[in-house]
Amino acid sequence: MSYRKVLIMRLSALGDVAMTIPVVYSVCRAYPDTTFVMLTQKVASQLFLCAPRNLQVVVADVKGRHKGFGGLYDLAKELRSLSIDAVADLHDVLRTKFLRTCFRWWGIRVAVIDKGRKEKHQLTARHKHGELHPLRSSFERYGEVFNSLGFTFTPQFDSLYGEGKGDEGLYSALTPPKAPGEYWIGVAPFAKHEGKIYPLDHMENVVAKLSGESKVKIFLFGSGERERDILSVWQERYPHVITLADKRHGFALELALMSHLDVMISMDSANMHLASLVAVPVVSVWGATHPCCGFLGWHQSEANVVQLPLGCRPCSIFGNKPCRRKDYACMEIAPSVIVERVKQLKVQAASNG
Repeated sequence: MSYRKVLIMRLSALGDVAMTIPVVYSVCRAYPDTTFVMLTQKVASQLFLCAPRNLQVVVADVKGRHKGFGGLYDLAKELRSLSIDAVADLHDVLRTKFLRTCFRWWGIRVAVIDKGRKEKHQLTARHKHGELHPLRSSFERYGEVFNSLGFTFTPQFDSLYGEGKGDEGLYSALTPPKAPGEYWIGVAPFAKHEGKIYPLDHMENVVAKLSGESKVKIFLFGSGERERDILSVWQERYPHVITLADKRHGFALELALMSHLDVMISMDSANMHLASLVAVPVVSVWGATHPCCGFLGWHQSEANVVQLPLGCRPCSIFGNKPCRRKDYACMEIAPSVIVERVKQLKVQAASNG
């Protein structure tokens, strides 16, 4: 069956929307005669840089005119007016369930993601975990939705910028272009939930150690008033450190800068996925959550995952549950472990020319 226009729904969160991009761009390029309409929220809509020509991004104003069931029904009618003839629900939450029900009433074919909720619940059950078996990744689950609509394709995605990098001119006010032999490190120390956040004194130790390395420049990523204040202090204390949390620079600038990094240090957070979208290796730090749940960044190596082998992990899929031990022992990772992994990647990069 061929479709003229396919609606894709993934409203939040930012990291999950970022994870759709390798799959969505791949299916768009595999089916250039089909128009794909990506429905998401305003902030996430800015991630779809250098998009395929047959991808259209539509914003759902779920806190404004599309709020509540009445607003969602208005949104469904607006989308129907675009001549949608198939729906790929990559979210499966109350809002998208309502929207896809409307489309089913109108006789339009719908495919829905299998989030593996039962499997994930079993991983975080209170009984002592045995051997952890990796679940299907979110990328595989997204691909399966399109497969069920009849789209056959192999995900092929390297970077938002293809084989190149983002425009240096976008961030020229923050820093000059990378000098020969200079090594750029991104550090994104925050996440939405406490169970994902490496202790800030430990991460400051990481920044302190790496900022003293030869020809190293460190960029700090974050948002919000508290994050801005903390990262500003780090910038003042240590040499060759620049914070991007001082103002809202926007994704076009931040992703362009990220694409020129040599490595990103990040939690299991949106910044891991943003760096993955621009083909930057990520040294990712995991606490309450675990890569086996299927959320490791696109084309990221498990060799760069930093975590402790505790029997209580993972205790949460999203890091939003309180620590059962009350001490977040999963985050007591020595800063030297992270520093050494970054140094190893630096050596590898130098040996590869």
